[in-house]
Amino acid sequence: MEEEQLVAGLRAQDRKTVEYLYEKYSRALFAVISRIIIDRDIAEEVFHDAFIKITRKIDGYDETKGRLYTWMANICRNSAIDKTRSKEFSNRSKTNTIEDYVYGIESESGTLELVDGIGVKELLTALNEEQRFVIECIYFKGYSHSEISEEHGIPLGTVKSRIRAAVNVLKKNLEKI
Repeated sequence: MEEEQLVAGLRAQDRKTVEYLYEKYSRALFAVISRIIIDRDIAEEVFHDAFIKITRKIDGYDETKGRLYTWMANICRNSAIDKTRSKEFSNRSKTNTIEDYVYGIESESGTLELVDGIGVKELLTALNEEQRFVIECIYFKGYSHSEISEEHGIPLGTVKSRIRAAVNVLKKNLEKI
């Protein structure tokens, strides 16, 4: 099915088109969400909500601004980010430590797989304590820059400087690999 036909079918609220959309794009869209939300149950809930939003807001899609997949991926990404910023998710996630993320992830089968082989632990050890702290907060716990600043009493400019310095250190270390 061509993208134009797909959009037309979605705008007409055609059931077979929605089924086709789900069949063709659900795995890729779920992967977008899963990169942001580690917990599979929460990721599935966010995907469900995002998919409904996609089908209901198809009239907001503008072909001149990009491809349909990009528009859908942005809805999924934004829904996942919104979820991570919610109080319920934020309070739950912020109790996890980096070890929860570095040492294992759950696979599709539900078994725990070790991911230390990708070198995340080693890369983070190259950072000083302040840099590692802000990277953990932002990338593993879902904090925004301003949340780190407010909750930990660090000036916002300092948070941004530490992130920039950490990214530079990580880049240099990745280039060596």
